[in-house]
Amino acid sequence: MKTFGDVRALDGVDLDVPEGTVLGLLGPNGAGKTTTVRCLTTLLRPDSGKAVVAGVDVLRHPDTVRRSIGLSGQFAAVDEYLTGRENLQMVGQLYQMKAKAARARAAELLDQFNLADAADRPAKTYSGGMRRRLDLAAALVVSPPVMFMDEPTTGLDPRNRQQLWEVIKQLVSGGTTLLLTTQYLEEADHLAHDIAVVDHGRVIAQGTSDQLKARTGGERVEVVVHEREHLATAVEVLRGFGKGEATVEQHTRKLTVPVTGGAKLLAEVIRELDTRGIEIDDIGLRRPTLDDVFLSLTGHAAETAGQDERNGKQAAKKHGKQNGKQNGKEAVK
Repeated sequence: MKTFGDVRALDGVDLDVPEGTVLGLLGPNGAGKTTTVRCLTTLLRPDSGKAVVAGVDVLRHPDTVRRSIGLSGQFAAVDEYLTGRENLQMVGQLYQMKAKAARARAAELLDQFNLADAADRPAKTYSGGMRRRLDLAAALVVSPPVMFMDEPTTGLDPRNRQQLWEVIKQLVSGGTTLLLTTQYLEEADHLAHDIAVVDHGRVIAQGTSDQLKARTGGERVEVVVHEREHLATAVEVLRGFGKGEATVEQHTRKLTVPVTGGAKLLAEVIRELDTRGIEIDDIGLRRPTLDDVFLSLTGHAAETAGQDERNGKQAAKKHGKQNGKQNGKEAVK
């Protein structure tokens, strides 16, 4: 548990992350994701509870935990006046790597993160995306057994995001355990072995992506109407076939409703829309997405801003340490 004044940022978060797997931590802004990461990485001390990371009690032996983890926070933590190469070499030497080994590892990471051409420029001349990649590279200098990535791809373009996904896959295939918070639902869908949905400081659902989607239930009919004035009538039609409320995106003229019945029902929907004189631009049947899971569990779609727990960040300046757990083969618990 962790509180900041009257705000209960964590209210009994319980997580188990087996070694060599990825846990995706999802939730709306302010749900407790970053506070959880700060507690597990010794940056914030919980008010109560137990945390074990890589077999080490976080509260009793924080220094030992720090030697076993890597952390990439929401904001790039690089020295603006050092070059990209110097930043990485400095991190290596802080981890007591020999100078030659630190130089070699820095060169390897600069190449891996497409920063080799800018390696000898001061970090203050880097774009936001380049700083983000440099920060991620710094977190991987010593290839720690447990990694924490707090919204690691925020600010990256699609190509660099895909490259980072490949880096993460390589890390995990090599035995690294990863706790990943993300605002991109497709990222969790793509990378996470298990997903925990957090809201108001509690885990409200946990399972694989398929399990969470199955829990949301059924299929969805999506319809894009040609004329915006037909939206209300189209909603009325879909309600007649749906197993829940229809959601409406006014700007795209798209309606979505959960259904059962498959292709046969889709044909009936098309006939009814045609009978009502509603012209459509597109219609289809799809499985639930993680966005549907968010909508079902939290009452609203996933956030798209990379903010999360302002209270936790402000309080972290005053406090300083941790929260999480492990057991046997669980790297984080």
